[in-house]
Amino acid sequence: MRRQKSRRQIYMCNSWFQRLTATVLVTSLLHSSLPGKAQQANNKVASFANQASYTYSDPTSNTFQGTTGQIEVGSGPLIDPLGRILGCGNEILPDYTGFSVGLYEPNPNDPTGTELGNLVPLTRTEVPDIPNNKIPIGKAPNTENSNPYFVTNNPAGAYNFLFDADKGQTNIGRSYILVINAPPNSIYSQRRIKIEILGNTDVNNNTVVRYVATSLDGQAINRTGETRVENTEVLVENAELQGLDLLAFNLSTNLCQPSQVQIIKTGDRATAEPGDTVIYRISVRNLVDVNLNNVVVSDNLPLGFNFLPNSIRGEIDGQPVTITSERNGATVTFRTDATIQPEKVLNIAYATQLTPDSVRGTGRNSAIVNLQRADNGFSTKDGPATHQLKIRPGIVSDCGTIIGRVFVDKNFDGEQQSGEPGVPNAVIFMEDGNRITTDPKGLFSLANVLPGSHTGVLDLSSLRGYSLAPNKKFRERNSQSRLVRLEPGGIVRMNFAVTRTFQEPVKK
Repeated sequence: MRRQKSRRQIYMCNSWFQRLTATVLVTSLLHSSLPGKAQQANNKVASFANQASYTYSDPTSNTFQGTTGQIEVGSGPLIDPLGRILGCGNEILPDYTGFSVGLYEPNPNDPTGTELGNLVPLTRTEVPDIPNNKIPIGKAPNTENSNPYFVTNNPAGAYNFLFDADKGQTNIGRSYILVINAPPNSIYSQRRIKIEILGNTDVNNNTVVRYVATSLDGQAINRTGETRVENTEVLVENAELQGLDLLAFNLSTNLCQPSQVQIIKTGDRATAEPGDTVIYRISVRNLVDVNLNNVVVSDNLPLGFNFLPNSIRGEIDGQPVTITSERNGATVTFRTDATIQPEKVLNIAYATQLTPDSVRGTGRNSAIVNLQRADNGFSTKDGPATHQLKIRPGIVSDCGTIIGRVFVDKNFDGEQQSGEPGVPNAVIFMEDGNRITTDPKGLFSLANVLPGSHTGVLDLSSLRGYSLAPNKKFRERNSQSRLVRLEPGGIVRMNFAVTRTFQEPVKK
């Protein structure tokens, strides 16, 4: 039952007891709220000498009132949704020894507000076993309002904190980082959740607090897999036991093993050359004690690797499983409806064939796996797992050759005929910065050129006494530059026609 106190009595209580119980519900895997379980308050009796009228209502809406010279502040039913650390499947852990929960201020020197600062200075409370004690009474299980609080096995994995409204700990804009620490040898890792208070409004003598909870470690906060819960409202009811206001952050979050699945990628050889076939194997191992399904493996192939879809094979524990594949550019996606049981391994094998383009690639490919837990639907992943293949050129090459000549074009047709000599020591610049000089006959060549489009520019400053010859048949050749298209393993010609800028002396 709740008791309405006189203004004087409430003032006397609130000087110490107007607190907010920040029961941030954190489940190790899922922090399940424990609503509906009423905690019996302690039977401490506090006497007030002044006479006061009183009015109170029980949970069934029955109203009681009267006048007395002494008011007993005793026990009454309280809804106490404690925070709790649970396993990844929402189960109670077998042993909570060594687990602790702490509430921290954000580091003021960190602009992101995600690094830990000092522990939040919580107001000290005590077990209600000392009559007329001026220290406020705490709430189980954290009866002394310790920070950090070391979780016990009774009640299993439960914890709570009391915020002090007089210290502004529930003001709008206040931020806290909730930290759940596991024992040193535990399979679980530390969890961090940031809580920001967005609003604090009085409604019908109650307070509605809005907050946002954000996961700082990338793990989901609730069962639906969200890492951020916004615009959450909680009701802070007034006139609770001894003036306490109960603020419950109904937060569901998870604390799973950091390594739930492992992916390994291997190949049947360390070196290869164009034309070879390379077989890869991807192994996906289940590291947790629940089934994993909805397996999706994404494999990024390097340049020049041709995926062979008919080569796919899959098996678990020696039994074949169906694997489907889909290629999008350099990425091949493998899927299967098979379930990977605890400690079992899914093996996927496939083949690729190397093309001449592979010589220019890295030979390094990587794979990432995404799965889903069968118990709570949470996603888990691992990777990338990589394999490095050394590529040898072999006898196959797609490189080509560019040949050309700088010559004197006497009839201005752009083609070299008999009697049109070559020009030595002419300089041609390629688009990649290569500088080529013609031989005494005006010839030049460039070997081991990658296929594709290439541009060469004649440097007229290297040809004293010559200028670019006009072309009467092809307008595009009236330029210092030439654009050619080189096919894989091919050969292409790049000629430049010039003319003398002075008249030849007449021979006698």
